[in-house]
Amino acid sequence: MIEGFRTLTRLPDFIIGGAPKCGTTSLHFILGQSPQIGLPDAEIHYFDADDPIAHPDFLDARGPDLKWFDTRLTHKPNLDWYASRFSDFQDKLLIGEDSTTYLFSPVAARRIKDLLPDIRLVFLLRDPVKRAYSQYWHLVCSARLSCSFEQALSQHSSIILGSTYAPHIAQYFDVFGRENVHIAVFEDFLADKQAFLDGVTAHIGAPRMDVETLQTWFNRTYYPTWPKGQQWLNRIGGRIVAGRYRNHMGQETGLAEKIRNKLHYHWFRRINPILLKAEKPPAMRSETAAYLAHHLSDRNAGLSDLLGRDLSTVWPGFRG
Repeated sequence: MIEGFRTLTRLPDFIIGGAPKCGTTSLHFILGQSPQIGLPDAEIHYFDADDPIAHPDFLDARGPDLKWFDTRLTHKPNLDWYASRFSDFQDKLLIGEDSTTYLFSPVAARRIKDLLPDIRLVFLLRDPVKRAYSQYWHLVCSARLSCSFEQALSQHSSIILGSTYAPHIAQYFDVFGRENVHIAVFEDFLADKQAFLDGVTAHIGAPRMDVETLQTWFNRTYYPTWPKGQQWLNRIGGRIVAGRYRNHMGQETGLAEKIRNKLHYHWFRRINPILLKAEKPPAMRSETAAYLAHHLSDRNAGLSDLLGRDLSTVWPGFRG
């Protein structure tokens, strides 16, 4: 059934699989400027949509029942939903998708291999301490967290998992072969955008793109001027945003969903941005930074050897 499905339906040639807050959105924005590359606007998250750690908002417990997105390839309606994300790009030289949680998912690699055995994969990495802090503020600014960073480290495991690279990269190397997996470092993007982009386009088989002719930064992030006030707002906004993400696959329609959409729109257009005026977040506490440098170095032990590059020269305090 799958072989026939792949023959009839054109699916992605490449996937940008994370890690979150490492420049995946900017890379998507840059590649999307090529007339020969087709990329859906939104992240898809098909291969790990049932993961309660990466996507707790995708699951919905209603009374005794658990509503979840079935990722089995035998579930044709959801497989058709995935294929439909790419229907507008059938005439492109290359089709891709980006879903920032695939890297740290323990299930996505095998699932991707089953459906897309010849896929080219791109993963972006960043200083794991800075990445974790950036993800925290992303979750705060999008109304999904209402606690301090220190509290979030123990309450929201995706923050630590998102900065755990080594075992997951090793898994993708094992499943797909090193030649099909390109690892790019966010700090290299900051240092030399053309070289960074050349590495990506060569790997996915796209024509070279001249950085001088492109917009290379997607958007500017603003942070709360009063973090505790934003946390208070998020106790209300978090309920609204959870309903929005629960319908990520668009399976729910009707009046209740229309009301949720309107609430989401007005909250994030009028209320949520009120305090988001600061150009930089508060500095991380030095004790917290020291803890993360130690813990995340150990979580990523062997990463430098795995990639053939001493990452301590790029990420201060890293020992992996």
